[in-house]
Amino acid sequence: MAAKTFDMIVIGAGPGGYVAAIRGAQLGLSVAVVERENLGGICLNWGCIPTKALLRSSEVFHLMHRAKEFGLSVEKPGYDLKKVVERSRGVAKQLSGGVAHLLKKNKVTVVMGEATIPAKGKVSVKTDKGSEELSAKHIVVATGARARELPGLEADGDLVWTYRHALNPPRMPKKLLVIGSGAIGIEFASFYNTLGSETTVVEVMDRVLPVEDAEISAFAKKQFVKQGMKIMEKAMVKQLDRGKGKVTAHIEVGGKVETQEFDTVISAVGIVGNTEGLGLEALGVTVDRTHVTVDEYCRTGVDGIYAIGDIAGAPWLAHKASHEGVMIAEMIAGGHPHPVRPESIAGCTYCQPQVASVGLTEAKAKEAGYEVNVGRFPFIGNGKAIALGEPEGMVKTVFDAKTGELLGAHMVGAEVTELIQGYVIGRTLETTEEELMNTVFPHPTLSEMMHESVLDAYGRAIHF
Repeated sequence: MAAKTFDMIVIGAGPGGYVAAIRGAQLGLSVAVVERENLGGICLNWGCIPTKALLRSSEVFHLMHRAKEFGLSVEKPGYDLKKVVERSRGVAKQLSGGVAHLLKKNKVTVVMGEATIPAKGKVSVKTDKGSEELSAKHIVVATGARARELPGLEADGDLVWTYRHALNPPRMPKKLLVIGSGAIGIEFASFYNTLGSETTVVEVMDRVLPVEDAEISAFAKKQFVKQGMKIMEKAMVKQLDRGKGKVTAHIEVGGKVETQEFDTVISAVGIVGNTEGLGLEALGVTVDRTHVTVDEYCRTGVDGIYAIGDIAGAPWLAHKASHEGVMIAEMIAGGHPHPVRPESIAGCTYCQPQVASVGLTEAKAKEAGYEVNVGRFPFIGNGKAIALGEPEGMVKTVFDAKTGELLGAHMVGAEVTELIQGYVIGRTLETTEEELMNTVFPHPTLSEMMHESVLDAYGRAIHF
């Protein structure tokens, strides 16, 4: 059977792959995308989107308990876990269907199955019906990643869960242990804690949300503890003894090992790239600790093979993958796109309170040799935050004292995942403190705190 020929073949239809395919098709390329499981990948089906749907339910539940503060009355707030999960799955299904529609509309050929790259320019797909041979000068690997499993802490779906089990739980945990306090761990801790699980978070680093600015981490931790979470930092789960309906965790903290009993454990200790079985190494592609080594244009060094998204390394964010997908498609179509700059990509964590950041933390800026001006503004000084009943939070900005360049912005509090984009645009436009100070922010909005934080970096804050 003759191989079907395309200009570009994309392996993986997550937020990197499907976006690369659509952009390629828009630019007049003939494109095929191969997917072994769900269109939209982990992000739409088992990650970003369904977790936000769950967290929205817990946020509303939390607000129901506060009804009195707002002059409202709610009789005995309750929830139906099955219906909460059903809503989340429905949201994921709607969006996955949307991706199928977009690919069809853009005339992208979709092949469902498992791909291998037997030789340069060739892709072989194992489908339900046998195998299909495809060929293209350009092959984009966008196969994503999966949860990392530590020896002895492997998930079983009953007592020990990965994010997948946590999104479709067999029961409501009474006493929950979350291993890892990055975005995934802390979001699940937040969700289950708000719905009433007694939640303990164990983090091996010296603070929760370790990639965030130290002040923001400390502020968030204070709020988590206030909500009843138990946070153990500089701690490590050494082993899990599984019994009937319970797990005994051996946790090493401060040089001593203590044991605690839980009925559920969620492991969120990072991710592993899906590089196996593709035949990458045989083609000469460098794979380093499960991630493909690429240059700033996502080229692997082997002619005609590119890698984007989680498989191409940190930051492991859907929006990074999508932008890399667009960049690659434009390059293949003969354009000259800008490379994606990791330091200008925002990270968002949807716990309560939300956390969002872009650029350098204060510590990293100083480490890099910058002399810095730092501004801060608390939510308590903002009219809209008070009116919303959300006075807990902070906006922090870091500037280069010499040039006024915005080096980084860090926030914790209500809706900061929506606010951060203002600073992201600022960084893309290479803004200085002067321009930000001269920007008129609408009133009353949470965004005014962004203005005040900039003013504070230069001793000019008005409301604080």
